[in-house]
Amino acid sequence: MTEPDQLTTAMRLLSNDTFDSKCAFRPIMDQVTSRWATLILAALLTGPHRFSALHARVGGISQKMLSQNLKALARNGLVEREVEPTIPPQVTYSLTDLGRSLAGPLTDLLSWFGRHADELFAAHTDYDRRHTPAPR
Repeated sequence: MTEPDQLTTAMRLLSNDTFDSKCAFRPIMDQVTSRWATLILAALLTGPHRFSALHARVGGISQKMLSQNLKALARNGLVEREVEPTIPPQVTYSLTDLGRSLAGPLTDLLSWFGRHADELFAAHTDYDRRHTPAPR
């Protein structure tokens, strides 16, 4: 399937026009496809994680940002939060079936970046070379 065909199919399957700024679905799509949410979902593909393990796995994320993203992912039905009644309570996060169905394609996206890293870095270097003013 060509890329234009893929886009047409995706737009047909969506109930709203995601290109429309008033699309009710866009906030959910924005949350789920953010940098942090994508990395959290990919990390959870390997199995359930406690908060501290996720924090260690997703380098650079603050505890506040991790907490906000986990809440958003749980609200959207992608992550399950299980609290064990211990002192202190132990919280484990895992993917729901819906989350697993999304994590696969998101991991494919991460793999694409890995396969094309050299090309992307070369494009950056070339762009900067062509668009940086010469010193005076």
